Amino acid sequence: MKRKKTAVFVVAGIICAAVLCGCGSGSGSSRKEATYKDGTYEGKSSEYEGEEDGSGAGYGVVTLTISGGKISDAEFKTYELDGTLKDKEYGKQNGEVANQDFYNKAQRAVQASAKYGEQLASTGNADEVDAITGATISYNEFKEAVEDALNKAAE
Repeated sequence: MKRKKTAVFVVAGIICAAVLCGCGSGSGSSRKEATYKDGTYEGKSSEYEGEEDGSGAGYGVVTLTISGGKISDAEFKTYELDGTLKDKEYGKQNGEVANQDFYNKAQRAVQASAKYGEQLASTGNADEVDAITGATISYNEFKEAVEDALNKAAE
């Protein structure tokens, strides 16, 4: 009886070890192990049509610098569907602030979006970049754009 219990624990241990070794082997971790060619690469997300009121429509573009096979610098910008950069004018209507709350929300999203590139440059890993409240749409665009750029940089 003692041998059966020992065998069960050994088998359970082997299974646990196999499971633990497999943890993190998803798409994100395979990216971590990829090697990249040094250079500057641009990635673009697909276009987002926006909320029901049309807010948030656009796409994101990331520019990555790879040095020594790793991400050394990153910049992320968001654009409206017509190609206009989302900047200090984003959220205005005809150059004027028609709705202060909407403008403030749009500007918080622009400022938060810029932080995604900064986080990526400091961590070197898109999986370690956290979504920022108020810029979730941009976060999804960011992740997609980074994937596009890294595919171009992959050796």
